[in-house]
Amino acid sequence: MFGKLFGRDEARPAPDPHTLPAPRRPKNGMYTLRALGDTRVLALVEAAEAGDWDAVRKALAPFDIGTDHRVLGEFAELDGVEEWIGQAVEEDGEHRATALLISGARHIRWGWDARTGARAANVTREQWQIFYERLRIAEEHLLQAAELRPEWVTPWRQLLISGRGMSLGFDITEVRRDAALRRAPLDLETHLEWLSLLQPRWSGEPGQAMRFARDAFARAPEGDRLGCVIAMAHIEDWVESDEPDCLRTPEIQHELRRAADHSILHPAYPRRPGWQHDFNIFAMALSLADERHTVKRVFRALDGAFTRWPWAYFGEPEKQFARHQRRA
Repeated sequence: MFGKLFGRDEARPAPDPHTLPAPRRPKNGMYTLRALGDTRVLALVEAAEAGDWDAVRKALAPFDIGTDHRVLGEFAELDGVEEWIGQAVEEDGEHRATALLISGARHIRWGWDARTGARAANVTREQWQIFYERLRIAEEHLLQAAELRPEWVTPWRQLLISGRGMSLGFDITEVRRDAALRRAPLDLETHLEWLSLLQPRWSGEPGQAMRFARDAFARAPEGDRLGCVIAMAHIEDWVESDEPDCLRTPEIQHELRRAADHSILHPAYPRRPGWQHDFNIFAMALSLADERHTVKRVFRALDGAFTRWPWAYFGEPEKQFARHQRRA
């Protein structure tokens, strides 16, 4: 009874034997999630750090890299992958599609590292040249991976990212979006990439992204990750707005609560490796909306696990997470 009164009646998920133990936390009670919080992903990351392709292939066995964007993202963010993945592309014919996919994802991230996050006017000519060279390699490898494994959705989502960087235009990116959604109509990462492309800063129209998000959410079954598209749409609106309190309305608070209850807080939501990324999206959106009930449940589930995205929209993402966690 008291659990229901104070919002603690939800059943705890069964313990996952592959959960990576949380590190000892500093006084602010948070820690940065590593390897999607999963021991199997950690083994994969360590094999990639060592440049051991055979070990990488074995560590990939529990995962479907053709559908799991978060596992693929671990390769994309890992410095040094570009130094050895080319050899795997050339020499491992049996697993060439996997190597091409990893190479493509890594070259996109590596390209953005060269460009940096500076405004376009402040990027040097040499930086632009390196950026486009790496994105061209990414495009070539991703298209080859998509041809070899036509059922995979992950190459098409990555091609949305590279296409935006290369300014390929709306028609091409729309074809790529459709290719991804034919393979996985409820794919969250594809929806989030398109949501970003619809922002005014990328030539979208005001309100267009939110309409897209609400239409997508209307099709989402209970417990599906796609509910995150609502939270991210409101975060994007906050980024575009000049008003820091623009999300603090009863209507937005209600919409966010409804989306969280329908998705990440629903009993049918699957806590797969990296589920904390979904919860961080809602934690930030609910905090920006000054919502006071559901945000407690979200931060309680996170138990201090911080993911840099989407908090990176703040100048000091770790401090903002810690502040809002304390407040919740």
